[in-house]
Amino acid sequence: MIQFSVLTRLSERALAFLVFGLSAVVVGLVVLLITTPQLVTLPVDVSVLPRFHAMLNGTATVLLLLGYVLVRNGRISAHQVAMGAAFTLSVVFLLSYVVYHSQAPVMHYGGEGWLRSLYFFVLITHVVLAPVILPLALYTLLRALRGELGRHRKIARWTLPLWLYVTVTGVVVYLMMSPYYVFP
Repeated sequence: MIQFSVLTRLSERALAFLVFGLSAVVVGLVVLLITTPQLVTLPVDVSVLPRFHAMLNGTATVLLLLGYVLVRNGRISAHQVAMGAAFTLSVVFLLSYVVYHSQAPVMHYGGEGWLRSLYFFVLITHVVLAPVILPLALYTLLRALRGELGRHRKIARWTLPLWLYVTVTGVVVYLMMSPYYVFP
């Protein structure tokens, strides 16, 4: 297990400040950039990003499940690689998601009937849980990096199913929304 000495010296209070402070800044920036479209204009074609986001989420889902299987089979080093890759893909997703929503026009779901209700249920639960994953994933990762395996396992029991839900519903939202993506 790789341990980072700087992290092990942090008090619980400093660790909480780091995790929740970073999470608040990231969520605040995401909200700002999404609610003020084209605040920053970039000369990029963002039309391919929704599909890219679905691929990132799908791959993260596979890596999370693989990481779970690996740790259950005692393959700790492989588990660390899989979970580190899932975390990295989630960071890439977050950065790309912000770029997309800061540049793209607002898209509206065009489905009707029970599919519309299903879409909004999936979307709302996804949007509510997505910002919850950031501090959970950070705490889970930092507990492992600090060598606090008991605490890591305890929080991972909550993080994994919620993170899986967010990654899977990210793909579902994309699939349901994909017929309605229209770019000028």
